[in-house]
Amino acid sequence: MSSLPFLPFTRPSLDEATIAAVGDVLRSGWLTSGPKMQAFEAALSDYCGGRTVRAFNSGTATLEIALRLAGVGAGDEVITTPLTWVATANVILEVGARPVFADIDPATRNIAADKLAAAVTPRTRAIIPVDLAGLPADRDAIYAIAGQHRLRVIEDAAQSLGASWHGKPIGSFGDFVSFSFHANKNLTTGEGGALVLPPDVDPALCERLRLQGVARSPSGDMDVDVLGGKFNLTDIAAVIGLGQLPHLSAFTARRRALARRYFELLDPRLGLALPLADFENSNWHMFQALLPAGADRGAFIAAMKARGIGVGVHYPALHLFSLYRRLGWKEGDFPIAEDVGRRIVTLPLFPAMADGDVDRVCSALSEILERR
Repeated sequence: MSSLPFLPFTRPSLDEATIAAVGDVLRSGWLTSGPKMQAFEAALSDYCGGRTVRAFNSGTATLEIALRLAGVGAGDEVITTPLTWVATANVILEVGARPVFADIDPATRNIAADKLAAAVTPRTRAIIPVDLAGLPADRDAIYAIAGQHRLRVIEDAAQSLGASWHGKPIGSFGDFVSFSFHANKNLTTGEGGALVLPPDVDPALCERLRLQGVARSPSGDMDVDVLGGKFNLTDIAAVIGLGQLPHLSAFTARRRALARRYFELLDPRLGLALPLADFENSNWHMFQALLPAGADRGAFIAAMKARGIGVGVHYPALHLFSLYRRLGWKEGDFPIAEDVGRRIVTLPLFPAMADGDVDRVCSALSEILERR
């Protein structure tokens, strides 16, 4: 066992000013959605170039509400990737539609444009591309396909806040854009999310769907005209986001520096397949490598843990989960995603890491994989 402190694969960076601001909210007596949530929405809107942004209690909720705002429902199909957190597909089922998967590009590990185009049918209503590990999916190709078939695009940008596409920040352009602020994200509110709205969507309807469909009038009267949920973000969470947002560019820069160090130090003879070395667009939310074919991932994770290093798996191919097998998918349907899902490992990468932590991870990788 290692005598060094345990190095997790991720850890949030929270400064003392943010921690103190949470205390101020607790002392204020206004804990749920209020002035801090409104300020956080305004700050996110500024970041997204003035677009309308609404905050939610999770990135899952933002995807579901985006589908509802896009009019997706029973009998419709939505195309997405099988290599993502299962929430991306679950929300499609939640609104009564059917997920349709398209295999990934082996270099980017995002949805492949040619496979996406081939998956469009007369029932397709929307596309949910996912920016795996913070590397943006090909916006040009995706929006070209969407425009050709008159489809809505709901960008699952849960992992790509701080990333860009040819110089334009993710969230500052496009159709719907969904962010997550889970504890492992580049910007966290503990739990939370935000939805960037296109101009043809009524923000007031989004707000009603966020909170039980309730519409209030100045007289105190209330009406409910749509079926909403309980998806609002608390002021406690929002003030964490307000403390995080000014540091986002610094977080991104540090993540990119750590990723560069991985590329410099990892020995190509180890047989690891490394991610695409994109230092222009990606925010390096995660550093993911593929183990050599035939490697025992469980044994590898255990060996790294014995050396005091945490490793994640993001993600197994979701169409092979029991729920989705019961809906008709099977092994062999999306061979590239399946291969990546069997071999992928997430190595430690977060802003508070020292250069020496990367050195430590690379040394452990060499010991374990050379022994294999």
